Parts: sequence; C-alpha cells; structure tokens
Amino acid sequence: MEFRQLGHSGLQIPVLSFGAATFGGGNEFFQAVGRSDVAEATRLVDICLDAGVNLFDTADVYSKGLSEEILGKAIAGKRNRVLISSKATFAMSEGPNDLGSSRHHLIESCEASLRRLGVDHIDIYHMHGFDALTPIEETLKTLDTLVQSGKVRYIACSNFSGWHLMKSLSISERYGWARYVGHQVYYSLVSREYEWELMPLALDQKVGALIWSPLGWGRLTGKLGRNRPMPEVSRLHKTAEFGPPVEHEHLCKVVDALEEVGKETGKTVPQIALNWLLQRPSVSNVIIGARNEEQLRQNLGSVGWNLTKHQIAKLDAASATQPIYPYWHQRQFANRNPIPV
Repeated sequence: MEFRQLGHSGLQIPVLSFGAATFGGGNEFFQAVGRSDVAEATRLVDICLDAGVNLFDTADVYSKGLSEEILGKAIAGKRNRVLISSKATFAMSEGPNDLGSSRHHLIESCEASLRRLGVDHIDIYHMHGFDALTPIEETLKTLDTLVQSGKVRYIACSNFSGWHLMKSLSISERYGWARYVGHQVYYSLVSREYEWELMPLALDQKVGALIWSPLGWGRLTGKLGRNRPMPEVSRLHKTAEFGPPVEHEHLCKVVDALEEVGKETGKTVPQIALNWLLQRPSVSNVIIGARNEEQLRQNLGSVGWNLTKHQIAKLDAASATQPIYPYWHQRQFANRNPIPV
C-alpha cells in the first residue's frame, strides 16, 4: 500500500481508506448504503489492515453515532495499528445547540465521539460542513484547544467553498492555531468540479484532498451504462435525490470510456475510476466503501498499478465538461493562470 503525506502535516496516510458509513444502517438512508454489524465490520477492518489500509473514516451523524460505535468495537485491541477520521457539525438531535461548529457543540461532539469509538483521541477531526453562523475564530480556537489537549491530532474540513477554506487558513496562520491539513471533498469522473477552484487552492496551500464518494454516488460500479437502466436493486433508488445530479448521456460517455480502458487493462470499472483519482494532483487519499467482503476486495484492487497517460487522456476527454464562470474565462488565459490538470 502506498502512503502519502497529508497536506501540510507530518502524517502519512494510505492512499485508500475505508469509509464506515456502511456500518450500522441506523435509518432508511443508511440502510440503503449498508448495514454491517460488529462481526462483519470486524472482518472488513481485518481485511483492510491485511492490505495495508489503516485509515478508517466515520462521522457522528452516520446512523446517529452507530457507525462510530461499531467501528470502535471492530478496532478493539488494534488501536495502535489504525488511524481514525471522524467528523462533527451536522445536527445530532433537535436541540438548538446540538449542531454547528460552535465551541459548545464541538467540545460535546468530540467527547461523545471519543466515547462511542472507545478511544482517547481522534487522528483526523473534520468539520463536516461550513457553519456560517459561528465565528470562524471560535471554531478554530476550539479545534486548536482540542489539539493541544491531545484529544485530536490533526484537523480537516469537508465540503467547504474555496473562500471558506482560505479564510480559515488565514485565521489559523494569524493566531498560530492548528490549521486544516485535509479537505474531504466529493470528486469523481462524473463530477469534476473540485478541479475548478478547490484543487488549485489545495496545491497552493498544501491541503490534502480526501475523496468521498469516488464512484460518483454509486454510478460508476459497472452496473449502469448505455442501454443499461438502473437495476431493480440499487441504493440509488433511495439515495439519488440526496446526491449530485448526473446527466444520463454524460454518465454513458464516461462509462463507455471506462469499459474501453477495462478491456485494455483487465480491470473493472470501479478499479479504473479509483485509479484515475489516485493520479490526480492534490489527492492524498480515496475513501472506499463496501457493504461486503467482495466489494471491498474489488476496491482494494485499484492500487498497485497505474493507468497509462493515453488511458488517462481518454478518460479525461470523456468526462470533461464546460466549467461555470469565472473558470471558463480563466482557462482562456492558461499561460498566466495554469490549470493543474
């Protein structure tokens, strides 16, 4: 397993991590994603560790804490071998202060996550989304306090806009507080908007990207494509409305290219899609999910080899879309505003 440095930090993380959103199935949405119990979760964790994947990603809102509880039991006795990533910000109840990135909520959220996980620290602690109602200084000072206390090792963010992240980094630098070293983002062959602004920012500021939903919200599994409608059994029936829309013809073009490359490489559509991401600038880690051992082993097969430049170019061309303003304008002056990809 290849390891990469996470942004502007000394932490080395594997290029693949395991997303534990499939643990628990605490409500209808998460049941569609996965419902692994402790026994199955323990088996999946062990397979990951055997393959060199030692980073496990979860969040307090995944099945309302059940994902963290199951992950904690699955890693029992293995804490010195694993890295844990968790997140806070979204509502855990209807309480007026049980959401956001305030000092009140973050301290309570971190303590609750530590209890559910059964550990004394979280290695990477993400703000799951940007809280525009809480002063950024309050959020970052609280996170710095958690780092200084030893309850959190590194801080990261998720789903931030460019200005959200840049302003946060500036404030951390001004006061000498812990800074975001990672940004967990949505990025895939069918949704490349991350490249427009967040990728250049990540390269400039040394913020490592951790990719969530790398198979385009379940669309790049090999089950969908031209003249192949959505199967009767698919998580998309229950989750598609919560994710990004993808125009059908665009999806078909991407899948056509993936299948062509699959014939050349002998690899599956998901393996090729994951490998493409691992060769993109700024990407430190790709989070893979799996509802069972078969899916996990297939996703683990996305590493240990590389697509050729010709194959990457084919996938790039098939997945390219016209960016929105001001990015289409900036690309007319690439000699002074070089595009990283």
